[in-house]
Amino acid sequence: MRKFTALVAGALALSAATLAYAGNPMVGGAPMYADKNIVENAVNSKDHTTLVAAVKAAGLVETLQGGGPFTVLAPTNEAFAALPAGTVEMLLKPENKDKLTKILTCHVVAAKAMSGDIMKMVDDDKGAHPVKTVGGCTWTAKYKGDKITIEDENGNVANVTIANVEQSNGVIHVIDKVLLPKM
Repeated sequence: MRKFTALVAGALALSAATLAYAGNPMVGGAPMYADKNIVENAVNSKDHTTLVAAVKAAGLVETLQGGGPFTVLAPTNEAFAALPAGTVEMLLKPENKDKLTKILTCHVVAAKAMSGDIMKMVDDDKGAHPVKTVGGCTWTAKYKGDKITIEDENGNVANVTIANVEQSNGVIHVIDKVLLPKM
């Protein structure tokens, strides 16, 4: 009986830990808390240090700490590193703030769109849904199976690698490419 009780107690503890993890997904080695805003969570992700630096350089911290709701397509450091050499450094210069702001705001939608919502919109639009961003870009959302992709105005496709990271002011979807507007 003791073995059975210990086994049940262990299973319950594992289930509780799993539920806690599910409620706070890990992004960049850090738990993301649904009661914190986009900036409060993003600064803890070691995979998003370039994005955080860019948001600061563009002066968008206060905006992304606001009420929202926002859907943020959050490129990883690897996504920024895949841009042509020198691009990130050039964009972070004060004289390029307008260009940087345009790129970053084209990664933000003024609504909270969970992956299920996105898939429904894609289905309703028969396979491809136009996504209008705060920055004035229009991307195209598609999906295959449970994998969502976002295509920019240049035909570059980003994969959503971590979906539905809930925030107090919206949701983050981690992506593997930086989406770029036609310039």
